Parts: sequence; structure tokens; C-alpha cells
Amino acid sequence: QVQLVESGGGLVQAGGSLRLSCAASGRTFASYAMGWFRQAPGKEREFVAGIIGSGASAYYVDDVKGRFTISRDNAKNSVYLQMNSLKPADTAVYYCNAASKLHSLVVGTTEDLGSWGQGTQVTVSS
Repeated sequence: QVQLVESGGGLVQAGGSLRLSCAASGRTFASYAMGWFRQAPGKEREFVAGIIGSGASAYYVDDVKGRFTISRDNAKNSVYLQMNSLKPADTAVYYCNAASKLHSLVVGTTEDLGSWGQGTQVTVSS
């Protein structure tokens, strides 16, 4: 099973940018679709963006399209989330996860997701 460690969060003003990183263990990283999720205070965790194993295709929720970009470096067992034009509504703890299929990340197929890491806090001030 893939072990995941998120980093890169912080406090930023509205309109600013952050780049999140997720380091994964395991020799089969390239075979997994990877995704970013977030959980705001008092809300359920939600899918934000996902990318297939090769990195050739990605999927975003409407709220972040055009602002966030997911990418991966399979040689470094890492996935990234570049977040631009941040809004206060983006404030949340951000998590990454892995699944055998991108669809599992998008719909939250629990049995296909890996273990959750500790996440990284993103706070956007107005």
C-alpha cells in the first residue's frame, strides 16, 4: 500500500499562490492514479483534482478549474498541486490519496483509496 506525506501548506492572502507536494512510498507509484482532496472546517472531505498514472490526463472540480494544476513526477514518487488565485473559500486541510483508477478518486470509492495522511493546512486570508 502507498504511504503518503503532504507538505507545502501555509497562510496566504487572497489572490496568492501555493504549491502543495505529496511524497509517496512504494515501487509502483506510476501505476496509481493520484488525487488531491480538501476538508474545510465543519464540512466533509471533497475531491479537488486527480491525475492518471502516466500524467497524461487530469480532472478538476469546477470550482478550481483554471486556478489549480495537478502534476506528478513518477521518478520522484511525487504529486503536486499548484494553486493560483486563491480564495478564502479554498481554506482547508488538503490531502492526497492514491487509487487504481481516476474514477475511484473522483467518486470517492473508499475500498479503492489508500490510507489518509496527516494533510497540510492551507489558509487564505481576505
